[in-house]
Amino acid sequence: MATQSPSILMVAGEASGDLHASKVVAEALSRLPEARIFGVGGDRMRSAGMELTYHADDFAVVGFAEVVRHIPRLRRALDRLVDLAESSGTRLAVLVDYPGFNLMLAKRLHDRGIRVLYYISPQLWAWGAGRVKAIRKRVDRMAVVLPFEVDFYRKHGVDVEFVGHPLLEEPGIAAPPTVRQRVPQRPILGLLPGSRREEIGRHLPPLIDSARILRRRVPGLEVRVGRAPGLPESALADIEWAAPVPPDGVYDLMRQATALIVASGTATLEAACLGAPMAVVYRMSPLSYAIGRSVVRIPNIGLVNVVAGRRVVPEFIQGAVRANALADALEPFLTDDAELERTSRELVGIRAKLGTPGASSRVADMIEEMLREAA
Repeated sequence: MATQSPSILMVAGEASGDLHASKVVAEALSRLPEARIFGVGGDRMRSAGMELTYHADDFAVVGFAEVVRHIPRLRRALDRLVDLAESSGTRLAVLVDYPGFNLMLAKRLHDRGIRVLYYISPQLWAWGAGRVKAIRKRVDRMAVVLPFEVDFYRKHGVDVEFVGHPLLEEPGIAAPPTVRQRVPQRPILGLLPGSRREEIGRHLPPLIDSARILRRRVPGLEVRVGRAPGLPESALADIEWAAPVPPDGVYDLMRQATALIVASGTATLEAACLGAPMAVVYRMSPLSYAIGRSVVRIPNIGLVNVVAGRRVVPEFIQGAVRANALADALEPFLTDDAELERTSRELVGIRAKLGTPGASSRVADMIEEMLREAA
């Protein structure tokens, strides 16, 4: 009797998830060329061979309050994915980050006997330790990318494996980092306001204003703005002194910049791996911030500081994201040789805590194991 080709549901609802999951798709299909992988992803996952039921761009919603408006649409998508999984005989789902949606989906799938592998953990250690009980019931195995997450999940009885951080697989990150030192060329300030339109709209104005202040304080300062897909070129049309950097040039910007202002997220770890001193910023809607403040249980929100276990670079959240304060925090990196090199060296040291390259291969190992177990 012929063996049925495996059908795997994958869901990555954000740009970073699409990036990291695309490598898992490619690795899994290289080992299981007869497999069908379908679900929610972006252009990279599609290029790797996944069938997109929904595009991740339709799922990129930021903040607690913002999600409420989209609940009916997200519920319809959830229902359809469950129906497709059942009708196609899917035995395994690989859910990538995106916890609000994926934890609901995990429950529905688990109730129908579909095994669940969760890759890139929700940050329950920061804001939702109470939800770890739900993960224990709904998720068969966790593949985590931060080393301290292993103890957190094991303590709560979850089957967990540290696979290393997928950032280390990126060609722009894999090259050896350079500790920042003063060079004769003009200093460079990089601005990375985020990847989603809502983030960019809230962050770009104060970042540009802080750059204006620093251009007056630091002779010859060059300003470059990382242009994520959500930032149209027209947004910088009236700021001729802020050079746009295309999405595929952001790692080069991180490597070349003397210092950065970075929206909180994976980009702070990317910059740390390349030794770039930075200030971390984040703004959200007032209601989302009030809800978040009531549940977050850790002192720092920037992943670079969370992984370090202490505040290595300054953070500015919500009302604290002010141009003068950002300029004051960045000026030492741009003018003080000792401060620049000291902070850069500390950031490079954080890289060693992220494990070794090969996260996608290790996740593919887990996929193969779980498919065999589900046969």
